[in-house]
Amino acid sequence: MKCYKAKDYKEMGRKAANIISAQIIMKPDCVLGLATGATPIGIYEQLIEWYRKSDLDFSEVITVNLDEYRGLPRSNEQSYYYFMRKNLFDHINILPENTHIPNGMEEDSEKACRDYSNIIRQIGGVDLQLLGLGHNGHIGFNEPDDAFEKEVHCVNLTESTIMANARYFSSQEEVPTKAYTMGIKTIMQARKIVVVVSGADKADILKEAFFGPVTPHIPASILQMHNDVIIVADEAAIEKVSDLI
Repeated sequence: MKCYKAKDYKEMGRKAANIISAQIIMKPDCVLGLATGATPIGIYEQLIEWYRKSDLDFSEVITVNLDEYRGLPRSNEQSYYYFMRKNLFDHINILPENTHIPNGMEEDSEKACRDYSNIIRQIGGVDLQLLGLGHNGHIGFNEPDDAFEKEVHCVNLTESTIMANARYFSSQEEVPTKAYTMGIKTIMQARKIVVVVSGADKADILKEAFFGPVTPHIPASILQMHNDVIIVADEAAIEKVSDLI
């Protein structure tokens, strides 16, 4: 495991974007596993900037997203399909058919999960997976549990995750309570994993996840077992482990 400290959120985004751009340059047809939420937006902004300067070419890149809310149409501004188009895909030369996100409108959960697992297998797996870190240690929508979920699955979101997501919706009643997400095994099969963490409110969980015991009660802790994990965190988030790295 490698840890890179950034001065602030902006530098964190630039450092993480550097790792992703290096992957694209080394393997133009690479498969990128992408994440949503506030943390990776700065990364996507940097990648767009480099694309506009002709430093990056996404024409052969394939992407698979970690998750999608169940029951939200792609036209909904809070769907992750909409998020990815707004914050990255509409601004680069990636082919729409090369972007993959779980089908949140598929009511048959088993079919939705099976179909997405098949897509990931057919494209040869993920070369680089980008992850954020939830306040309770979740990665993707893999919530704390008594066992690690393995494959793509439908998850009941915890109350804390629902509350954290409520700020994006006009009322709490609109916040989805279920989501399709890559499982822990799917994530761990990525050849390289980049975890981005920002803010003092993530300092405790960063320490627990990467310098504490491996336990399904902190899903991100399993990443300690991966042979190629890079953590990119700003000073506030990494403060409590600065003496350990």
